[in-house]
This record gives sequence, structure tokens and C-alpha cells, in this order.
Amino acid sequence: MGQVNRTGGDRRQQSQQDINALVSSRSETLSLYAELATHRPFQENANFKEELQHFCEALIDYTANAHFQLYQHMAENKERRKPVVKVADSVYPKIAETTDRILAFNDRYGEHLIELSKIIERVEHDLSSIGEILADRIQYEDQVIEAMRGERRRL
Repeated sequence: MGQVNRTGGDRRQQSQQDINALVSSRSETLSLYAELATHRPFQENANFKEELQHFCEALIDYTANAHFQLYQHMAENKERRKPVVKVADSVYPKIAETTDRILAFNDRYGEHLIELSKIIERVEHDLSSIGEILADRIQYEDQVIEAMRGERRRL
């Protein structure tokens, strides 16, 4: 069997599917974040701990999705649209910084969390911080997404 030659239309269709998957993952993460906020004032209990860990899982999945669905393609120099590359190059360092902070949050509250009681007083501050980090990250991602979609609209 021969190798499949992906045309520009196929690549654009795949880009759109990748964007849709990223936005879906992002929406799920934000929904879980909003659910956590309903637990104020934060107290140690099984439901909150479970929801916090579920949020961490979604947060890591979302972060990985962004990498594998948008940035890996660019890191491998497969993106040929110059406006997209330019935007991605300008925001990727900022996105990498948010990734580091997301990983630090997950290290603190993820699946290995044994005793929430020892850090419960930090939860509100840390959730507020991760909300700001997510807001920044979404702005950066949306710049890349808009560049990808903008290029497609002009065709």
C-alpha cells in the first residue's frame, strides 16, 4: 500500500479537529474548576478531595492535549503558515510557563495527595492562582487558534 498524501484541505480539517478537541478539553477543565468553587469555604472532606483530584486529572489532560494537538506540530516544523508560526513563536514561552505552574499545582494536589488537612489553608489561594493561570493560558492559546482559523478563512 502506498503512503497517503495529505492535501491542504486534509491538513486544515485535521487542524480544525485538533482545535475542537482542545477547546472541548479546556471546557471540561473549566467546568470542573467552577464546581470546585462551590465548596467555599474549603474544608477537608472526601467529596472535595475527590473533586480536586478529578480536576487535577482534567487539568493535566488539557495541558497535554494542547501540547499534542497544537504545539508538537509546530515544534516539529510541520506548520507552514507563517502567520501561525509567528504567533505560536511569540506565545509559546508564555504557555510553557503556565504549563510549569500547572504541573506544580498538580504535584501539590494531584492523585498522590494523602492528607488534604495539612494544606487545606492554601487551597483557596492556590485555586485562585490556577484560575488566573488558566485565564492567561486561554488567551495565549486563543491567539494561536485565531491565527490558524484566520488563515483558513482567507482561502
